[in-house]
Amino acid sequence: MTYLLLNAVFLAVAALVAAVAALRRLISARFVAGVASALLLTLVLTALFDNLMIRAGLFSYDPEHISGLFVLLAPIEDFAYPLAAAILLPALWTLVGGTRLGQTDD
Repeated sequence: MTYLLLNAVFLAVAALVAAVAALRRLISARFVAGVASALLLTLVLTALFDNLMIRAGLFSYDPEHISGLFVLLAPIEDFAYPLAAAILLPALWTLVGGTRLGQTDD
């Protein structure tokens, strides 16, 4: 199994949960802005630290299981997990009854 296929499964689950939250109208414009901000920061940090760790030799990837697309030394597949987390976790929070994101309880 390639990392890209494994990532597709995680991203599909995240997208499904976010779609359910969106259909239940639990997502506001502030929610989307917050998720986008968190995603951008997480992707930048992933790029920085994954490249540093790969450069230091802490881990590597089997070339047979990656797509061959890289951001410097980090394979593009590394960026699917922060993407899935940024979509899935806030959507789950709204679905399990957490504070509606983008709104405050006064």
